[in-house]
Amino acid sequence: MISLEAIEVLEPFQARAIIEGLRKGSVPVEYVPVFTVGRQKWLSYIEDDLDNYIAKGGAKVRFISGDYGDGKTHFMSVVRHLALEKGFAVSFVVLTREVPIHKFETVYQAIVRQLRGTFAGTGIRALLTAWLDQLEQAPDKEQGPDARPSYQALAGQFKEIPEMDISFANALAALVHNQFAPLADGEDKERRDADREILMHWFEGGKVTKRELKPFQIYEFLNKGNARQFMNSLILFLRHTGHQGLILLLDEMETVVTMSTTIRNAAYENVRLFIDNSETARYLHLFFSIIPDVLMSEKGFKSYDALWSRVRSIGDAKRLNYRGVLVDLHQTPLKTEELLDLGRTLRTLHGIAFRWHPEEMVTDSVMEQICDSQKRMGVISEVRLFIKQLISILDLAEQGTSPKDMDMARQMVETRQQMEAEKMKQLQPTWDS
Repeated sequence: MISLEAIEVLEPFQARAIIEGLRKGSVPVEYVPVFTVGRQKWLSYIEDDLDNYIAKGGAKVRFISGDYGDGKTHFMSVVRHLALEKGFAVSFVVLTREVPIHKFETVYQAIVRQLRGTFAGTGIRALLTAWLDQLEQAPDKEQGPDARPSYQALAGQFKEIPEMDISFANALAALVHNQFAPLADGEDKERRDADREILMHWFEGGKVTKRELKPFQIYEFLNKGNARQFMNSLILFLRHTGHQGLILLLDEMETVVTMSTTIRNAAYENVRLFIDNSETARYLHLFFSIIPDVLMSEKGFKSYDALWSRVRSIGDAKRLNYRGVLVDLHQTPLKTEELLDLGRTLRTLHGIAFRWHPEEMVTDSVMEQICDSQKRMGVISEVRLFIKQLISILDLAEQGTSPKDMDMARQMVETRQQMEAEKMKQLQPTWDS
């Protein structure tokens, strides 16, 4: 059951902003739990994995499968919220034309720039800044409560961490030196700030020249060949800063099936690389969102042998396996009562946003009619369709049209046509560049 407490205290502008977001198919991050109904069984097993496997050193890959409108993005947002509450670092990356899965370095850059955790802000730069600030306030136990550890001791500790990549360790050491070491003869603050920017840019996966990195004993740039070491080193550092591990969520991978063969194969190779890297990682959970065609279509995973050999069994199970690799949202649609719970929340929100009392016109019975219409059309699992149609009915009712005078079936057809147009636009092969 959804709690309405977080909704009832909203100001009209806040409620209206959420409504406008829902029209576009998104929920503000802070309100994700409020709009979560159903899926509890999937989430309970994921939560168990986070607590008793990933946080203990395990690693796992899951594919979240569902058609357009099944709520894949929302489900991933719930996982992100859950993981953050449990002290994991999380990166939620939407794969787009600007962040195409076939360009590995670009995806890695997005991962580290979308990083969130127990620190303020977003991105690895914010993580490193918070860590340095914390070091500056940390006392040295040997020298008394008001003294900080020497920068030499701080810089040297990362080289002693097993499996830490030497370039990553040297970069961390260089940041400590940059923050705490006294200025050398001939060195000024501007030079020190410029060096810090070079190091931050390197951590973000940006392009830096070898000449700029040489003083810091950093000899490698991010590439496919060293991606495994870099990712493992990032997780080791996150653990060092108190995080339980790293959760990666890569959303909207379904457009891969519309790519040209060359681009599609490069994309699948990178998916394979992520999966292979996770098999040797620790404290890592990786999620991909896909549509069923990615598993079933001839242009899907099966078109790339190196990837298909690793994932061919994920869709073969005759029964749902909640501990398995495939989170099948389409095969676990929301029940009518769960949709009604969601509808009541939307109704309350709409009333706050537009300062009226919708429950007098848009009753539970009206929302049940929407559910019945979906059942007749065989689209009960399309949460987005339910949300869009209910908001449309609430809009019209607020303007004086009684639901009794509305053609529900026609409205549903029109709403679904709009969604189909959105789906086709989303699946356009815009990555072939």
